Amino acid sequence: MRTHLGPPHSPLAGPAAAASAPWRASRRGGPAVLRQPGSVRRLPGAPLVHNDATAAKLARLEAILFLAREPLSSRKLAALADLADGTEARALVRELARRLRNRARAIQPVEIAQGTQLMTRPQLADWIGKVHPPDADLRLSPPALETLAVAAYRQPATRAEIEAVRGVQCGEILRVLMERDFLRIVGRSDELGRPFLYGTTRKFLQVFGLRRLEELPPVDQIRNSTTREAAAAA
Repeated sequence: MRTHLGPPHSPLAGPAAAASAPWRASRRGGPAVLRQPGSVRRLPGAPLVHNDATAAKLARLEAILFLAREPLSSRKLAALADLADGTEARALVRELARRLRNRARAIQPVEIAQGTQLMTRPQLADWIGKVHPPDADLRLSPPALETLAVAAYRQPATRAEIEAVRGVQCGEILRVLMERDFLRIVGRSDELGRPFLYGTTRKFLQVFGLRRLEELPPVDQIRNSTTREAAAAA
């Protein structure tokens, strides 16, 4: 788990504009230029034009991200920062990330849990932990982590399916994971008795630094990593 200041921390995943006129490159290979004033469209990798309108939008966006307690979708960012739409919000988030990176700032916008959140950089985790220890609710015992991993990879999964993989009863652990908002009931199975189906929550994505469930590492990769660690410790 990741030590953080304020919102949970995660690696920049790489985590694209709203005005009517797009950016275009000069036919002679010159820098990107803007067809009409006020547009935020640009070529990939090209910084936004520096003007008062863009600066005001960036300031509003940064303020919203700074105050947000959870990841915000591009559409929500656009609404809160008075931007044209989600496309413009994504372009401005990239520009904000570029400026903060160039200034070697301690914070960065991160794509996480299907949204964007302003977070501290991973390199500062040890320093931040001295003044802001991880919440106790984020610390899970090995059995709880195993149960959560099974549920995450097999979801939607019933309690019986999770217990079959772990080989032990998991009723109490599932209850604790639900209380801590790592798991939730996502439906009922068609099996006899229609048992509950369990799935992960948005908090699960935040704590483990994932944009979406598809970013979970392959099981084979985890198995190989565990085998190498065991061999190194022997």
